Amino acid sequence: MPVQTKICGLSTPETLGAAIAHGAAYVGFVFFAKSPRNLDFDRAAALAALIPGHVRKVGVLVNPDDAFVDRAVAAAGLDILQLHGAEPPERAAVLARRHGIGIWKAIPVKARADLAAAARYRDAADRILYDAKTPDEADLPGGMGLRFDWHLLEGFRHPLPWALSGGLDARNLAEAVGVTGADLVDTSSGVETSPGVKDVDKIAAFLQSASQL
Repeated sequence: MPVQTKICGLSTPETLGAAIAHGAAYVGFVFFAKSPRNLDFDRAAALAALIPGHVRKVGVLVNPDDAFVDRAVAAAGLDILQLHGAEPPERAAVLARRHGIGIWKAIPVKARADLAAAARYRDAADRILYDAKTPDEADLPGGMGLRFDWHLLEGFRHPLPWALSGGLDARNLAEAVGVTGADLVDTSSGVETSPGVKDVDKIAAFLQSASQL
C-alpha cells in the first residue's frame, strides 16, 4: 500500500488546492486559538466547500467542549476529529458517539514509555497519531517542527491504526517511513516558510516524496 498523507494547518485556498492537487488523502484544519494556524468557523466553511469528496477533512482540537466541537463539525463538515490535548479515552468515546465520525488521538512521544498511553484508547479512538512531545512550558501541543526518535517505534505492538507526525518534511520523510513503517504521515510546519504560512512548493515536494515510497 502506498503511504498516505495529511497536510495539516491549511488556511488558504491556494495551499489547500496544492494539497489536493498533489494527492493528500487528508487535509487538516486547526481550531485552537493559540495556534498560528487557527481558523475561525467562517473561513473553515469556505475552505471546506473547495474539498472534493475523496479527500477527508480533519479538525484538530485541544480539550474542546461540546459546543465548540458542534460548531467545528458543522462549519467544516468534518470527517474526523483529531484530539490533540489531554482528552481521556472516556471523552474521546463520548465525542465519537455524539458525532458519528472518526476519532484520532494524538499521543506525545519523547521516550519509549510514552507509547504505552496509546493502549488506553483501544476502544475509544480509530487511530493514534504519534507526535513529538513539546516542552512543558509551550503553548502548543504540536506543530512546532519537533521530532522524536523514530527508533522508539521499532518493535512496538500498536493497539490501533496509527500515523506518524512531528517534524516531517520532504527531506526526512523516506528515512522516517523506513524506520517506523508508517503508512500514514502528517506534516504541518514541515511545509511552511514560517509558523502558519504554508508554501505550495513545499507541499508539492512533500507529497511527491510520499508518492515515491
